[in-house]
Amino acid sequence: MEITGRVVKDAAVRAVKGDRKVVSFTVVVNDYYREKASGESKQLATYYSCSYWLNDKVAEKIRKGGIVELSGRTSVSVYKNMDGDAVASLNFHANGIKVHSGQPKIKEEKPKAAAVAEPADDLPF
Repeated sequence: MEITGRVVKDAAVRAVKGDRKVVSFTVVVNDYYREKASGESKQLATYYSCSYWLNDKVAEKIRKGGIVELSGRTSVSVYKNMDGDAVASLNFHANGIKVHSGQPKIKEEKPKAAAVAEPADDLPF
């Protein structure tokens, strides 16, 4: 399965058994559609808790606001929270990652070029 989404939070690297490391991050996939009956536009956001085990160096490139394309498999975890309510999370175990854009860049103002003043009497016409 492949998904493309926006990173919600910077990736984190966690150490697990032995010397293995996992890169964890959350991705949101937005879907827009229009209801036939009312013609009203709707937005649906699906959040995936992602994990990547192959290379922890990729965590440096996965930043909040960036767009990533993932290939892998999905799973669902169901558990009871501390209040006793049933809760579910949608997980994505990534086998491949393409980082399409990193953290959005902030526009920097370029310094304005100094105006060159020429004497008015040196004009050739």
